[in-house]
Amino acid sequence: MSLRGGLQPDEAISYLMKEYMSRIIIFANGDLPNLEKARTLLRPDDFILCADGGTRHALALGLTPNVIVGDMDSLPANFQISTFDGEIVLYPKDKNETDLELAITHALTLNPAQILILAALGGRMDQTLANIALLADLRLSTFDIRLSDSVEEIFFCRDQAKVEGRSGDIVSLIPWQGEVTGVFTENLRWHLHHETLYPDKTRGISNEMTADVASVQIRSGLLLIIHRTQD
Repeated sequence: MSLRGGLQPDEAISYLMKEYMSRIIIFANGDLPNLEKARTLLRPDDFILCADGGTRHALALGLTPNVIVGDMDSLPANFQISTFDGEIVLYPKDKNETDLELAITHALTLNPAQILILAALGGRMDQTLANIALLADLRLSTFDIRLSDSVEEIFFCRDQAKVEGRSGDIVSLIPWQGEVTGVFTENLRWHLHHETLYPDKTRGISNEMTADVASVQIRSGLLLIIHRTQD
C-alpha cells in the first residue's frame, strides 16, 4: 500500500508527468443497479480509481483499484486496507469537497483520454444532483467525461456530441444554467432544427433514437444529455 495525503501539491504536480492514459473508470458510492451490465462497460486496460466507498463496486466486479481517493470513512467491511497494494490518497474527514470531486481532480492529473464515472446516480437526490453538476466544471470542458449507472448515461454537450446506443433508446436534452440555442439533432424521432431550449420548459425530454448513433449540435449554452438504454 502506498499512502499519501491529498493536500501535497508537490506530489500532485509530479503526477502530471505520468504517461498518457487511455481511460479512467471512477467508481463513486452511489447505486449500480445492474452489475452485469456495468461489467460490459469495462475494458481490460482501464485504470480503476475509487472514490472511497465506491471501492465496494470495484470489488463486486472482481477488480482491484489502482488508486482510492477520499477520507476512507465508507470503505466496505470486507476491504483490508493493510494488505492493499495500490495507492491511497487520503483526505481529512472535515473537507469542502465530496470524495467524488476529489477523485475527479486526481484523475485529471493523470491526463486520461476519457473518464467514465460509474455509480454516481441513485440513492440520495442531493448527491445525484451534485455529481451531475460536477461535470459542468470548466476544467472538464476538453475531456470526454460521463456518468453512468449502466442503465443511464449522462454527459454535457458544449458544441457537438454523439449518443451511441440502439434504436429505441430514450434521449433527453436538458438546458443547464440557462437557455441553449441552435440545437440541431440527427437520428432522433423528434428532430430539432436549430431550435432554442429553455430551462423552464420540457421541449427536449424523452426523445427517441431512430438509429444506433444520434448526434446533437448546439450554437451556445450548456446542454445536459441523458441517454437511457433499453432493458
